Amino acid sequence: MAQTPPRTPTARGSYAVGDARRQKILDTAVAHFAQWGFHASSLARIARDCGITQGGLLHHFRGKEDLLLSVLARSERRDAERLFGEPAASVAAYYATLVALAEDNTRRPGLVRMFHTLVGEAADPDHPAHAYFAQRYERVLGHTRAVLEAGVAAGELRPDTDCEGAGREVLAVMDGLQIQWVLTPTALDMPQRLRGFLDRQLRGISAAA
Repeated sequence: MAQTPPRTPTARGSYAVGDARRQKILDTAVAHFAQWGFHASSLARIARDCGITQGGLLHHFRGKEDLLLSVLARSERRDAERLFGEPAASVAAYYATLVALAEDNTRRPGLVRMFHTLVGEAADPDHPAHAYFAQRYERVLGHTRAVLEAGVAAGELRPDTDCEGAGREVLAVMDGLQIQWVLTPTALDMPQRLRGFLDRQLRGISAAA
């Protein structure tokens, strides 16, 4: 009786294995960039911690800069879905979304640590992530300012609201609280503190105040 030849992996199975390996590389890179930053991180160490060779890693990413930008792009997609997925119904609703995002960040400390490590490095114009972070801040600030301006137009906020200034304050407080939380997570309830600030700010610029 003839034996059935062994089954070969399907194309879908091969893609699934490749996707899983790519995700593992990205997750491992987050931990390395968080601990050592971009310049001191090593593709060889990242590959070793993934259980693959450096050549295997380079099969998925062209180099360390490509890996860094891929890590940041993945993080950006997650946040963009929360912040920009649907138009905010009101300033209050948008601020609730920001608090929910802060709550999400408490469940991904490695990503938050990486963000603050890299944004400090990226102050150097020659850093590979400099343009990414500069554009990201402009994009988030622009979106927040637009939400506040819509609140003024809808009568939710006072007509004399400084939307640019209020938007920058929101970003500054969010980042400042994240830095404090990264340093001592057990000493700070980041979402609660952010909610308190946003509530106070909203009361100060509300048309009903």
